[in-house]
Amino acid sequence: MRVIFDEELKAVADDLDRMVQDVRKAINGAGEALLKQDVEAAQSVIDGDIEIDALESSIIDQCVRLLAKQNPVATDLRVVVSTLRLAATFERMGDLAKHIAESARRAYPESPLPDEAKELFGEMYQFLSKTADRLVAMLQDRDAKTAEQIILDDDVLDNLHHKTFELALSDQWTGTRQQLIDVVLLGRFLERLGDHAVSASRRVVYIVSGFDPSKAPTRDEDGAVE
Repeated sequence: MRVIFDEELKAVADDLDRMVQDVRKAINGAGEALLKQDVEAAQSVIDGDIEIDALESSIIDQCVRLLAKQNPVATDLRVVVSTLRLAATFERMGDLAKHIAESARRAYPESPLPDEAKELFGEMYQFLSKTADRLVAMLQDRDAKTAEQIILDDDVLDNLHHKTFELALSDQWTGTRQQLIDVVLLGRFLERLGDHAVSASRRVVYIVSGFDPSKAPTRDEDGAVE
């Protein structure tokens, strides 16, 4: 029975690895669509969200069967339940990337961002692209150190997100009313992607160590680890 359980759990883990790789692809594709007015990249992200949703459904089904048939306890139960939550988190990240791509496609051939916002959003996307790479590596290796680094670095994205509001309210604003709406919404979508990455990282810390994800490390106002 243990051999069967391990094989089934590995199949779920493989699906989760594919899911986070698809999410990374969606995040990067949405960035190309947003920053370079690449409508083909936008459509690819939108179409690809179906695969992310399908993987989530498959993972849920497999985990439910494991819970029903194998009755896991202790560490095994922690892994199965955490996998369910990770799948839901990655599905939401895919949806956010899709929303960004849809905004880019709607505005094409123009940009949903005014010129003065592009550098700031480029910085946000550079950070998220690095975070997406870390998520893939973290999940493949179940690496708690990488997970903790994702958690600690999230303040960088939060600070950039605050700057989107400062820009929207500044005298330098030259964009249209629709672009104002887009900047606020898109900034929020990007900030939420970072939040979900943190949530996934905390879940991996929990899988590896059993440490309560809500007590994962944070930084204080001076940047020191608490």
